[in-house]
Amino acid sequence: MNQHNKRTVFHIEAILTSIIWGTTFVSTKVLITHGMVPEQIMLLRFLLAYVCIWTISPHKLWANNLKDELMFVGVGLAGGSLYFLAENTALKFTQACNVSILISITPLLTAVASSFFYKSERINKSLLFGAVVALIGVTCVVLNGHFVLKLNPLGDILTITASLMWVVYGLILKKLQIQGYSSIFITRKVVFYGIITILLVFLMTGASIDFSVLSDFTVLGNLCFLGIVASFLCYLSWNYVVNKIGVVTVTNYLYIQPFATFIVSAIVLHERITPIAILGGVLILAGVYLSQRLKSSN
Repeated sequence: MNQHNKRTVFHIEAILTSIIWGTTFVSTKVLITHGMVPEQIMLLRFLLAYVCIWTISPHKLWANNLKDELMFVGVGLAGGSLYFLAENTALKFTQACNVSILISITPLLTAVASSFFYKSERINKSLLFGAVVALIGVTCVVLNGHFVLKLNPLGDILTITASLMWVVYGLILKKLQIQGYSSIFITRKVVFYGIITILLVFLMTGASIDFSVLSDFTVLGNLCFLGIVASFLCYLSWNYVVNKIGVVTVTNYLYIQPFATFIVSAIVLHERITPIAILGGVLILAGVYLSQRLKSSN
Protein backbone atom coordinates (compact mmCIF):
# COMPACT_ATOMS: atom_id res chain seq x y z
CA MET A 1 0.00 0.00 0.00
CA ASN A 2 1.50 3.36 -1.02
CA GLN A 3 1.81 6.34 1.30
CA HIS A 4 -1.24 8.15 -0.12
CA ASN A 5 -3.47 5.12 0.37
CA LYS A 6 -2.17 4.64 3.91
CA ARG A 7 -3.05 8.24 4.80
CA THR A 8 -6.52 7.72 3.31
CA VAL A 9 -7.01 4.69 5.56
CA PHE A 10 -5.95 6.74 8.60
CA HIS A 11 -8.52 9.42 7.73
CA ILE A 12 -11.26 6.81 7.28
CA GLU A 13 -10.29 5.28 10.63
CA ALA A 14 -10.61 8.69 12.31
CA ILE A 15 -14.04 9.25 10.70
CA LEU A 16 -15.36 5.85 11.83
CA THR A 17 -14.04 6.43 15.36
CA SER A 18 -15.81 9.82 15.50
CA ILE A 19 -19.07 8.28 14.29
CA ILE A 20 -18.91 5.60 16.98
CA TRP A 21 -18.15 8.20 19.64
CA GLY A 22 -21.13 10.18 18.37
CA THR A 23 -23.40 7.27 19.28
CA THR A 24 -21.93 6.95 22.79
CA PHE A 25 -23.84 10.02 23.98
CA VAL A 26 -27.06 8.15 23.32
CA SER A 27 -25.77 4.93 24.87
CA THR A 28 -24.74 6.78 28.03
CA LYS A 29 -28.10 8.56 28.17
CA VAL A 30 -29.83 5.17 28.01
CA LEU A 31 -27.79 3.96 30.99
CA ILE A 32 -28.64 7.09 32.97
CA THR A 33 -32.36 6.59 32.29
CA HIS A 34 -31.93 3.03 33.63
CA GLY A 35 -30.73 4.38 36.97
CA MET A 36 -26.94 4.44 36.61
CA VAL A 37 -24.89 7.47 37.65
CA PRO A 38 -21.92 8.95 35.74
CA GLU A 39 -19.25 7.53 38.08
CA GLN A 40 -20.67 4.01 37.75
CA ILE A 41 -20.84 4.20 33.97
CA MET A 42 -17.28 5.43 33.60
CA LEU A 43 -15.79 2.93 36.06
CA LEU A 44 -17.48 -0.10 34.54
CA ARG A 45 -16.71 0.88 30.92
CA PHE A 46 -13.05 1.54 31.78
CA LEU A 47 -12.74 -1.73 33.70
CA LEU A 48 -14.01 -3.57 30.63
CA ALA A 49 -11.60 -1.66 28.42
CA TYR A 50 -8.66 -2.35 30.75
CA VAL A 51 -9.29 -6.10 30.79
CA CYS A 52 -9.36 -6.08 26.99
CA ILE A 53 -6.20 -4.03 26.53
CA TRP A 54 -4.29 -6.00 29.17
CA THR A 55 -4.62 -9.09 26.94
CA ILE A 56 -2.54 -7.39 24.23
CA SER A 57 -0.24 -5.24 26.39
CA PRO A 58 0.67 -7.07 29.61
CA HIS A 59 4.43 -6.56 29.79
CA LYS A 60 5.71 -2.98 30.16
CA LEU A 61 4.22 -1.51 33.34
CA TRP A 62 5.80 1.91 33.86
CA ALA A 63 6.97 4.84 31.79
CA ASN A 64 10.68 5.42 31.16
CA ASN A 65 10.94 8.03 33.90
CA LEU A 66 8.92 9.79 36.62
CA LYS A 67 8.22 12.85 34.47
CA ASP A 68 6.62 10.71 31.75
CA GLU A 69 4.67 8.71 34.33
CA LEU A 70 3.21 11.95 35.67
CA MET A 71 2.21 12.89 32.12
CA PHE A 72 0.36 9.58 31.92
CA VAL A 73 -1.46 10.53 35.12
CA GLY A 74 -2.37 13.75 33.32
CA VAL A 75 -3.82 12.01 30.25
CA GLY A 76 -5.71 9.63 32.52
CA LEU A 77 -7.28 12.59 34.30
CA ALA A 78 -7.92 14.77 31.24
CA GLY A 79 -8.96 12.09 28.74
CA GLY A 80 -10.39 9.72 31.31
CA SER A 81 -12.04 10.56 34.62
CA LEU A 82 -12.49 14.34 34.33
CA TYR A 83 -13.65 14.20 30.71
CA PHE A 84 -16.21 11.47 31.26
CA LEU A 85 -17.45 12.80 34.58
CA ALA A 86 -18.15 16.16 32.95
CA GLU A 87 -19.67 14.66 29.81
CA ASN A 88 -21.77 11.98 31.51
CA THR A 89 -23.05 14.40 34.17
CA ALA A 90 -23.98 16.85 31.39
CA LEU A 91 -26.24 14.15 29.94
CA LYS A 92 -28.31 14.27 33.13
CA PHE A 93 -29.24 17.89 32.39
CA THR A 94 -29.44 18.19 28.61
CA GLN A 95 -30.14 16.25 25.44
CA ALA A 96 -27.61 13.86 23.95
CA CYS A 97 -27.55 15.87 20.71
CA ASN A 98 -26.81 19.09 22.66
CA VAL A 99 -23.80 17.47 24.28
CA SER A 100 -22.57 16.12 20.96
CA ILE A 101 -22.79 19.51 19.25
CA LEU A 102 -21.02 21.38 22.03
CA ILE A 103 -18.26 18.77 22.21
CA SER A 104 -17.60 19.52 18.55
CA ILE A 105 -15.94 22.84 19.45
CA THR A 106 -12.98 20.70 20.56
CA PRO A 107 -11.12 20.79 17.19
CA LEU A 108 -10.97 24.58 17.12
CA LEU A 109 -9.91 24.75 20.75
CA THR A 110 -7.25 22.11 20.03
CA ALA A 111 -5.91 24.04 17.05
CA VAL A 112 -5.66 27.25 19.07
CA ALA A 113 -4.03 25.52 22.07
CA SER A 114 -1.59 23.57 19.87
CA SER A 115 -0.36 26.81 18.31
CA PHE A 116 0.82 27.95 21.74
CA PHE A 117 2.57 24.70 22.70
CA TYR A 118 3.94 23.47 19.36
CA LYS A 119 5.76 25.63 16.83
CA SER A 120 4.49 23.48 13.96
CA GLU A 121 0.94 24.72 14.60
CA ARG A 122 0.15 28.39 14.00
CA ILE A 123 -3.02 30.45 14.30
CA ASN A 124 -4.07 32.07 11.03
CA LYS A 125 -6.94 34.29 9.88
CA SER A 126 -8.86 31.41 8.33
CA LEU A 127 -8.77 29.50 11.63
CA LEU A 128 -10.03 32.52 13.54
CA PHE A 129 -12.79 33.10 10.97
CA GLY A 130 -13.89 29.49 11.26
CA ALA A 131 -13.81 29.77 15.05
CA VAL A 132 -16.16 32.76 15.01
CA VAL A 133 -18.65 30.92 12.78
CA ALA A 134 -18.47 27.82 14.98
CA LEU A 135 -18.90 29.80 18.19
CA ILE A 136 -22.05 31.41 16.78
CA GLY A 137 -23.28 27.87 16.27
CA VAL A 138 -22.44 26.98 19.86
CA THR A 139 -24.41 30.03 21.02
CA CYS A 140 -27.43 28.82 19.03
CA VAL A 141 -27.26 25.44 20.74
CA VAL A 142 -26.92 26.91 24.22
CA LEU A 143 -29.74 29.43 23.74
CA ASN A 144 -31.90 26.76 22.15
CA GLY A 145 -31.53 24.55 25.20
CA HIS A 146 -32.17 27.34 27.70
CA PHE A 147 -35.03 29.21 26.08
CA VAL A 148 -36.69 26.67 23.81
CA LEU A 149 -36.26 23.31 25.50
CA LYS A 150 -36.20 24.78 29.06
CA LEU A 151 -33.12 22.75 29.95
CA ASN A 152 -30.60 23.49 32.71
CA PRO A 153 -27.64 25.40 31.21
CA LEU A 154 -25.41 23.50 33.66
CA GLY A 155 -25.39 20.69 31.10
CA ASP A 156 -23.92 23.03 28.49
CA ILE A 157 -21.23 24.29 30.89
CA LEU A 158 -20.23 20.74 31.83
CA THR A 159 -20.02 19.79 28.16
CA ILE A 160 -17.68 22.68 27.37
CA THR A 161 -15.59 21.63 30.39
CA ALA A 162 -15.36 18.13 28.90
CA SER A 163 -14.26 19.66 25.61
CA LEU A 164 -11.46 21.55 27.36
CA MET A 165 -10.34 18.32 29.04
CA TRP A 166 -10.08 16.63 25.63
CA VAL A 167 -7.92 19.50 24.39
CA VAL A 168 -5.53 18.92 27.31
CA TYR A 169 -5.60 15.20 26.55
CA GLY A 170 -4.60 15.82 22.93
CA LEU A 171 -1.73 18.12 23.89
CA ILE A 172 -0.22 15.67 26.40
CA LEU A 173 -0.85 12.74 24.04
CA LYS A 174 1.22 14.39 21.33
CA LYS A 175 4.06 14.93 23.78
CA LEU A 176 4.03 11.28 24.87
CA GLN A 177 4.07 10.10 21.26
CA ILE A 178 7.08 12.33 20.59
CA GLN A 179 8.73 10.51 23.50
CA GLY A 180 8.28 7.25 21.57
CA TYR A 181 5.51 5.49 23.51
CA SER A 182 3.25 3.16 21.49
CA SER A 183 -0.48 3.75 21.05
CA ILE A 184 -1.29 0.53 22.88
CA PHE A 185 0.83 1.44 25.92
CA ILE A 186 -0.59 4.97 26.02
CA THR A 187 -4.16 3.68 25.83
CA ARG A 188 -3.56 1.22 28.66
CA LYS A 189 -2.10 3.92 30.88
CA VAL A 190 -4.96 6.32 30.10
CA VAL A 191 -7.53 3.70 31.06
CA PHE A 192 -5.56 2.66 34.18
CA TYR A 193 -5.22 6.17 35.60
CA GLY A 194 -8.80 6.91 34.60
CA ILE A 195 -9.88 3.99 36.80
CA ILE A 196 -7.64 5.04 39.70
CA THR A 197 -8.90 8.62 39.72
CA ILE A 198 -12.57 7.67 39.39
CA LEU A 199 -12.14 5.29 42.36
CA LEU A 200 -11.02 8.32 44.37
CA VAL A 201 -14.34 9.97 43.46
CA PHE A 202 -16.16 6.90 44.82
CA LEU A 203 -14.19 7.14 48.08
CA MET A 204 -14.86 10.87 48.48
CA THR A 205 -18.57 10.71 47.66
CA GLY A 206 -19.37 7.38 49.24
CA ALA A 207 -20.98 6.23 45.99
CA SER A 208 -21.43 2.53 45.26
CA ILE A 209 -22.26 0.36 42.28
CA ASP A 210 -25.65 -1.32 42.09
CA PHE A 211 -24.71 -4.56 40.33
CA SER A 212 -28.36 -5.60 40.10
CA VAL A 213 -28.77 -3.30 37.09
CA LEU A 214 -26.38 -5.54 35.15
CA SER A 215 -29.12 -8.16 34.94
CA ASP A 216 -30.87 -5.85 32.49
CA PHE A 217 -29.82 -6.83 28.96
CA THR A 218 -30.11 -3.21 27.77
CA VAL A 219 -27.73 -2.02 30.49
CA LEU A 220 -25.26 -4.84 29.92
CA GLY A 221 -25.30 -4.38 26.15
CA ASN A 222 -24.70 -0.64 26.35
CA LEU A 223 -21.88 -1.09 28.88
CA CYS A 224 -20.18 -3.66 26.63
CA PHE A 225 -20.49 -1.26 23.70
CA LEU A 226 -19.03 1.63 25.71
CA GLY A 227 -16.26 -0.44 27.28
CA ILE A 228 -15.12 -2.73 24.48
CA VAL A 229 -15.92 -0.75 21.34
CA ALA A 230 -15.97 2.94 22.35
CA SER A 231 -13.18 2.79 24.96
CA PHE A 232 -10.88 -0.12 24.11
CA LEU A 233 -11.02 -0.17 20.31
CA CYS A 234 -11.74 3.51 19.69
CA TYR A 235 -9.06 4.82 22.06
CA LEU A 236 -6.54 2.52 20.38
CA SER A 237 -7.65 3.75 16.97
CA TRP A 238 -7.65 7.43 17.98
CA ASN A 239 -4.22 7.36 19.59
CA TYR A 240 -2.82 5.51 16.58
CA VAL A 241 -4.12 7.91 13.92
CA VAL A 242 -3.11 10.95 16.01
CA ASN A 243 0.42 9.59 15.84
CA LYS A 244 0.17 9.09 12.08
CA ILE A 245 -1.52 12.27 10.79
CA GLY A 246 -1.42 14.72 13.72
CA VAL A 247 -3.63 15.79 16.61
CA VAL A 248 -5.16 18.86 14.91
CA THR A 249 -6.06 17.00 11.69
CA VAL A 250 -7.57 14.03 13.51
CA THR A 251 -9.45 16.12 16.08
CA ASN A 252 -11.20 17.95 13.23
CA TYR A 253 -13.18 14.79 12.56
CA LEU A 254 -14.99 15.24 15.88
CA TYR A 255 -17.26 17.60 13.95
CA ILE A 256 -18.88 14.49 12.47
CA GLN A 257 -20.16 13.40 15.88
CA PRO A 258 -23.32 15.58 16.01
CA PHE A 259 -24.79 13.98 12.89
CA ALA A 260 -24.39 10.48 14.32
CA THR A 261 -25.87 11.65 17.61
CA PHE A 262 -28.78 13.47 15.93
CA ILE A 263 -29.81 10.38 13.99
CA VAL A 264 -29.42 7.85 16.82
CA SER A 265 -30.93 10.09 19.54
CA ALA A 266 -33.99 10.76 17.38
CA ILE A 267 -34.46 7.01 16.78
CA VAL A 268 -33.61 5.65 20.23
CA LEU A 269 -34.46 8.49 22.64
CA HIS A 270 -37.06 10.30 20.53
CA GLU A 271 -35.33 13.57 21.34
CA ARG A 272 -36.72 16.75 19.85
CA ILE A 273 -34.35 18.27 17.31
CA THR A 274 -35.40 21.87 16.74
CA PRO A 275 -34.46 24.07 13.76
CA ILE A 276 -32.26 26.23 16.00
CA ALA A 277 -30.30 23.18 17.14
CA ILE A 278 -29.84 22.11 13.52
CA LEU A 279 -28.73 25.64 12.59
CA GLY A 280 -26.19 25.56 15.42
CA GLY A 281 -24.82 22.23 14.21
CA VAL A 282 -24.56 23.48 10.62
CA LEU A 283 -22.72 26.64 11.72
CA ILE A 284 -20.26 24.64 13.80
CA LEU A 285 -19.53 22.33 10.88
CA ALA A 286 -19.29 25.29 8.52
CA GLY A 287 -16.77 26.89 10.85
CA VAL A 288 -14.33 24.00 10.70
CA TYR A 289 -14.90 23.51 6.96
CA LEU A 290 -14.16 27.16 6.21
CA SER A 291 -11.09 27.22 8.43
CA GLN A 292 -9.62 24.12 6.80
CA ARG A 293 -10.69 25.06 3.27
CA LEU A 294 -9.23 28.56 3.47
CA LYS A 295 -6.13 27.24 5.20
CA SER A 296 -5.42 24.75 2.42
CA SER A 297 -5.85 27.43 -0.25
CA ASN A 298 -3.42 29.87 1.44
